Amino acid sequence: MDDTVKTAFVFPGQGSQYVGMGKDLVQHVAAAAEVFERANAILGFDLRRICFEGPLEELKQTWITQPAIFVHSAAVLAVISTRPDMAAGHSLGEYTALYCAGALEFEEALKLVKRRGELMYEAGKRNPGTMAAIIGMPQEAVEEICRDASRAGLVQAANFNSPGQVVISGSVEGVHRAMEIARERGARLVKELVVSGAFHSPLMSYAVEHFSEELEQADVREAEIPVYSNVTAAPVRSAGEIRRLLLDQLTRPVLWEKSIRAMAADGAGRVVEIGPGKVLQGLTVRIDRAIEVSGLDTYESIRAFLNN
Repeated sequence: MDDTVKTAFVFPGQGSQYVGMGKDLVQHVAAAAEVFERANAILGFDLRRICFEGPLEELKQTWITQPAIFVHSAAVLAVISTRPDMAAGHSLGEYTALYCAGALEFEEALKLVKRRGELMYEAGKRNPGTMAAIIGMPQEAVEEICRDASRAGLVQAANFNSPGQVVISGSVEGVHRAMEIARERGARLVKELVVSGAFHSPLMSYAVEHFSEELEQADVREAEIPVYSNVTAAPVRSAGEIRRLLLDQLTRPVLWEKSIRAMAADGAGRVVEIGPGKVLQGLTVRIDRAIEVSGLDTYESIRAFLNN
């Protein structure tokens, strides 16, 4: 790799999972197999089996999906043994970024991720809601739509993913009304997402109430590299600020586009997605075509990266 260009590692969130994730890594590299074994022992269920064999319906359960994606990304990190200049993660992926940065140990991060997934699922049952993607409209237009639709029910922007791609979240009535307005105002695509709750909205308040104590008791350390927060899109390193922002993240929008732009402004010319799928690679290309983009998911992709 060219050492004059700064590298940012980015970590995917929920929705990137697939049956078979991590299997070839474990077959080829003992360090990856050890990560999955440790995860099984900590979680108390066979995550490895679910990741490798499915079924998809089980893997898609929020309290399984979140640990699965974290563990896969951690296994990739164990294989490459490289720390970047900076990091960021999309929603759940922020925990992996903090693990990569040394702010969380593996066991601590996995326990937090598991509990976060459980509480988000429970919050979704207690305060049912939904989410939808709106493609082909400026962010300001989507925010205006949410304001106009809020007469029908709670709705707000949840993910500012890339230019022209915003996810909204809230009550079923509020989101459905916003979807109608977006179609009327010429959105290129409006699609409801299959989710177990209204993530990154005030309907996650139950999760906030019960997760705050978990975060207070967690062993969070100062990050050894800057991690760009979902909530602020700014670099964070102090343990106290990390705790506060992780809690805020449950009900606040993910400022992903701003995070990528902030890392680029701070010198990141290379973005490497660590973990399952290619979602963040696609978003990065749409945000800034000048950034060199790649991903580490399978054994083959890692071998190519290490030999580069």
